[in-house]
Amino acid sequence: MTTGWEAAVEAQIRSAQERGEFDNLPGAGKPIPGRDLPYDESWWIKSFLEREQLPTDLLLPTPLQLRRRIEQVPTEVRDLPSEESVRAYVADLNAQIVAWLRTPTGPRVAVRPVNIDDVVRGWRADRERAAAEPVAAAPEAAPAAPARPRRRWRLPWRRR
Repeated sequence: MTTGWEAAVEAQIRSAQERGEFDNLPGAGKPIPGRDLPYDESWWIKSFLEREQLPTDLLLPTPLQLRRRIEQVPTEVRDLPSEESVRAYVADLNAQIVAWLRTPTGPRVAVRPVNIDDVVRGWRADRERAAAEPVAAAPEAAPAAPARPRRRWRLPWRRR
């Protein structure tokens, strides 16, 4: 039993087929790319993320995204130019954490705000360590030892 709009849609499809609008479409008769066996219900999400070059972290629930960002704080702040920028970065992350703590959604995962002073201490230690390391200069060419004349090996059975 079809309704009125279903019949109208079917009629439009039939007339488009008769006009040949579905002939020679790109990919006709080929499997949909990315749909590998066994059947994967999220094939379209994976192909979208791959095509748009988006990180797969976007699929994680909010608390897990926040946990991952907390783990990556030392590497994220390593190249920041000033202590103020480090503090601003951590303050922004803490604001997101507090917003999630007020109305938690997703799985129950322990997420706590990051201690700004600890991050700044680690940032300073990294900067001091990097400054203390001597800059690897190009090694000076050592004076070449005088080349010894090559000695010819004479085989005993060969005549001189």
